Amino acid sequence: MPYYKNIRKIRDKNERLRIVDKLLIIRKQLDKEIPQKTASDTLLLATWNIREFGDNRRWESLYYIAEIISRFDIVAIQEVSANLNGLKKLLSIMNRNWDYITTDSTDGSAGGSERMVYLYDKNKISFEKLAGEIVLPKEKLIDGQLQFARTPFCGAFQAGWFKFNLTTVHIYYGSSSGIDKRRLSEIKTIASFLSKRAKKEDSSYILLGDFNIAKCGDETMKALENSGFFIPDAIKQHPTDLGGTHHYDQIAFNLNLDPAMIVFSETEQKAGAFNFCKSVYTPEDLNIYRQYFPEKNIQGKTDKEIEKYYLSTWRTFQMSDHLPLWVELKIDFSNQYLEKIYGRR
Repeated sequence: MPYYKNIRKIRDKNERLRIVDKLLIIRKQLDKEIPQKTASDTLLLATWNIREFGDNRRWESLYYIAEIISRFDIVAIQEVSANLNGLKKLLSIMNRNWDYITTDSTDGSAGGSERMVYLYDKNKISFEKLAGEIVLPKEKLIDGQLQFARTPFCGAFQAGWFKFNLTTVHIYYGSSSGIDKRRLSEIKTIASFLSKRAKKEDSSYILLGDFNIAKCGDETMKALENSGFFIPDAIKQHPTDLGGTHHYDQIAFNLNLDPAMIVFSETEQKAGAFNFCKSVYTPEDLNIYRQYFPEKNIQGKTDKEIEKYYLSTWRTFQMSDHLPLWVELKIDFSNQYLEKIYGRR
């Protein structure tokens, strides 16, 4: 759980009590929706695009973000800014067993000076000392001439019996939610590239992050699945935008494991998108936070316009405009290993 002690140092009593009240509410929602963490049986993996995550959030928001992240074992985060102060503040709230690995920031207008980060609980996750950004060779450039707008970030980890390579992406969006040619090409390229690598290395890859996929079944989703990666139905069921209509974020698998090592079963494991808006920064909270809105952004606006600003802009820069997408994986295969030795398989 996060480190709560510094909440006592918040001078404004109303704010202090509000944070405590909201933390209790969000903890109740997390208890209801997210499986309990286990010592060695399961792995809770998540991906979260945290909108322009720099040193730009109130401490209140960081407490809520920390509470959510701490419910998982490892989280891939996209849109971390070049300024790492916000991330470091977040880590100061997390327990000391949490650590992170980050890329440098991506230059260029398409990259937006973003970093990608893995946050992980060292009590469960072992970083296997291998990390790197994927740069394409000349003969595999996107459309024959381009690198990725934001370089995919790969890291090797182990949890229990499960060794895996995570690659997180923030795929190019383009100008609309339709099928953008470059977006489609980036998805095809990274999925195909990693599928070949997984086969060559005889290793397991999980590809996750913000793919900017508008809906299940469209060309961008098919490009991911037709290039060697599998997405469980339990993941496909959950949109990750605040409006609950778009499947921007995904977690896809290309696994090379013993047949007895089934890391995800539709009947036994769970997946979801955690909608924090049910607990914090709700529509009903508008009047509480109105005092924090920059005057230039609400001056001369109608009440309806101010409400729209709060819901679609202000709170998304406090939390995010994406929901964290998560999946529960099985990582204890002790019985299967022993049975194999015994000769039952």
